[in-house]
Amino acid sequence: METRTALVTGAAQGLGQEFAVALAGRGYRVAGLDTVPQPQTAGRVLDYVELVADVTDGVHVRRSLERVIERFGTLHVLVTVARALPEADFEDLTPGEWRRVMGAGLDVPFLLARAVLPYLKAAGWGRIVNVVPPAVRPGVARVAAQAGLSGFTRSLAAALGPYGITVNALVPGAVRTGAGRTAGADGGRVRVAPRTRERSGLVSSLLHLVDEGGGSVTGQTLEVSGGA
Repeated sequence: METRTALVTGAAQGLGQEFAVALAGRGYRVAGLDTVPQPQTAGRVLDYVELVADVTDGVHVRRSLERVIERFGTLHVLVTVARALPEADFEDLTPGEWRRVMGAGLDVPFLLARAVLPYLKAAGWGRIVNVVPPAVRPGVARVAAQAGLSGFTRSLAAALGPYGITVNALVPGAVRTGAGRTAGADGGRVRVAPRTRERSGLVSSLLHLVDEGGGSVTGQTLEVSGGA
């Protein structure tokens, strides 16, 4: 089997960096795309392609993909890690803030999926995983964007299934706000495992979805909460 190539957005730090490192450890060739340089990620991944571009700009994305293909010759996996944006209470939520959150949560996965699709179809095999950013509390716009992403994931999975491409979404179920405490989906506070275990659950879920064995899972939105 040929060595497969993965593109990870938001790869400069956090979950994006962890995903890039984990995929490289599984044998994937990895390119990282972010709005800033990624020296830490590049230092942890052998033969890493660092792409600095605006993911909302179609021209920037297309040029970045051309670099990936020039270096590796093909592309099989897209992992989008959305930015966690601050959000005001609904009474104070402005139209501009609403559009920023919806853009990061919905527009970017749409634009990237469209951009990589020709390469995944040409490879005859593909995986797309959209990762919702963790948040301390669920704002109105973020919840709406997450619901929209679930629908987009389900619909895109049905459209791309005939090409051997699966599409899924990962949702961190809770995020630490203090020593061993988190904000739950209902605004309450719940006990969770240490951060390393939180991330390891997301990483292992991602690896399952992109590997051969994950081919039967598509169109799903998986909440990885550790039971929280």
